[in-house]
Amino acid sequence: MNYNGKKFRPVQNSENGETTQETVFHYKQNGNILTSEYAGGKIEKGHLIGLVDDQGYIDMRYHQVNTDGELMTGLCSSIPEITKEGKIRLYETWQWTSGDRSKGTSILEEL
Repeated sequence: MNYNGKKFRPVQNSENGETTQETVFHYKQNGNILTSEYAGGKIEKGHLIGLVDDQGYIDMRYHQVNTDGELMTGLCSSIPEITKEGKIRLYETWQWTSGDRSKGTSILEEL
């Protein structure tokens, strides 16, 4: 699976998460290295970097500045699913490595 040039938007997130449906992720992939810039909603600017395995699973780390001016960091694992419309849906399990270090889940869908 290749994520290069794809855009994603959260459709669901835990209460302790900062991404919302206004957040848009712009994915780039070169080989198995995935990067993304993202912004929108409660996030002024964010970046992620990750590794994609042969089944499209993503192991990533992220950092972002929220609208309160806080720098937040975390880690995330994503499991892809192809929808009946042929789009990618990502089921994510994440944890903050800053702040309260809480965990959560989210779902992103390809635009």
